[in-house]
Amino acid sequence: MTVYGALDIGGTKIAGALVDNAGTLLVRAQRPTPAQRSAGELMAAVTSVLDELALHPMWDELTCLGIASAGPVDTAAGTVSPVNIPAWRRFPLTARVAAHPRLPLGLRPVLVGDAVAMTAAEHWLGAARGFENALCMVVSTGVGGGLVLGGRLHTGRTGNAGHIGHITVNLDGSLCPCGAPGCVEGFASGTAIAAHAQAAGWSAPAGVAPTAAAVADAARAGNPYARAAYERAAQALAAAIAATAALVELDLVVIGGGVAQAGDTLFAPLRRRMADYAVLDFTRGLPVVPALLALDAGLIGAAAVASSQAGVASSQAPVASSQAGVPALSSGPRP
Repeated sequence: MTVYGALDIGGTKIAGALVDNAGTLLVRAQRPTPAQRSAGELMAAVTSVLDELALHPMWDELTCLGIASAGPVDTAAGTVSPVNIPAWRRFPLTARVAAHPRLPLGLRPVLVGDAVAMTAAEHWLGAARGFENALCMVVSTGVGGGLVLGGRLHTGRTGNAGHIGHITVNLDGSLCPCGAPGCVEGFASGTAIAAHAQAAGWSAPAGVAPTAAAVADAARAGNPYARAAYERAAQALAAAIAATAALVELDLVVIGGGVAQAGDTLFAPLRRRMADYAVLDFTRGLPVVPALLALDAGLIGAAAVASSQAGVASSQAPVASSQAGVPALSSGPRP
């Protein structure tokens, strides 16, 4: 059995896993992300996850380690500047992880954006498998995306291609933490959905945190403010997806992440709104489907991309572009 390591770092959680060459998680560890704390405290949480994984007997069989991180990232420099983690700006994450004392000698971690990792996973084992041109999105604390074009994972020069969350959909919208006005993320992230519902008049039941999941529960129960918050998110997503489809032509859109767990509360208005924006012949009727790998897609995708760069065997591996220092992945097991 070939064993890959993976980290998935987002605004809500820091997860790690050991993954085999069929994409199965052998062991998983997780910590909350101290997103508003210092850079050192954030790194301590990452180290704690690695420490826990290192206790597993398969750790010593590790052949590579992939890191999926909220972005923007710079895969060539090994640095991250997540919009929703203020203390990390050009933070040398790859070097810090490489310095972990239990990491096998000579093993260099491979950095990838979290949404690109999710895309690699869904193209390998999930909803985008077999599709030549797909947009895969993570809608969670933030909104990210990745592209498969011509059957190959398209990462871009710095590893940020497909970052759909920072497409402007409202020219007069509020400034996003990234600095631009009216970004998709400001309408469709879980944080934005909860904030909009609360501002409109919705409040969470006693003892329930005011999250996007709570808003979804209220929407299903018929609360008009909660339903309007998801309608607003769906409209922003539809506008951005249609623009992307017009630019590169797509066969499929896959949406995962915590907000996607709302199911038809999100997908029904999104598919309806797509008809308003995807009006050109080559964009009309574009399928929009839920991700199949749920919340582990980032881990699986990070492992897949790292395995390709390390040149180790994988079963029915995904396909990546050669941009940003990431070599092409084979479409089958390596010899």
